[in-house]
Amino acid sequence: MQAALEEASIAKSLGEVPIGAVITCNGEIIGRGHNLRETSNDPTTHAEMVAIHQAAESIGHWRLLDTVLYVTLEPCAMCAGALVNARVERLVYGASDPKAGFCGSLGDLVRDPRLNHRLEVTHSVLEQTCSRLLKDFFADLRRERADISPPEEGGSDL
Repeated sequence: MQAALEEASIAKSLGEVPIGAVITCNGEIIGRGHNLRETSNDPTTHAEMVAIHQAAESIGHWRLLDTVLYVTLEPCAMCAGALVNARVERLVYGASDPKAGFCGSLGDLVRDPRLNHRLEVTHSVLEQTCSRLLKDFFADLRRERADISPPEEGGSDL
């Protein structure tokens, strides 16, 4: 999870929502990712999706058997579906996402018995650290937006 937090810090430095992910196989990191939606203008470049893509390239196959994904925030429906399709064995996440999480919060796609693959899930790992990173990011963003308030009505002498 520490490596996922490092990826989240990279995302934050880029002005992205600080979410990070890593995929391991036999204890070795084979894929890393952090949010890139703002940078890439691509709504699919969530941290998990970037890590999945890199891991598949690393092993030369789309089936990520015997792998573990560590991510700082509970995956959304898109990412949960990708984890199932990639056959990731285990998911470990930090903070729950009551607004978009699909690995236990809003739904549980990764453990749905109707699907052909299910993941083992461990949640709340370094939860407070992961949650604090997100809360601080959004608090700073709100402060920045408040500092850039529009000029007062009729306030120009021009």
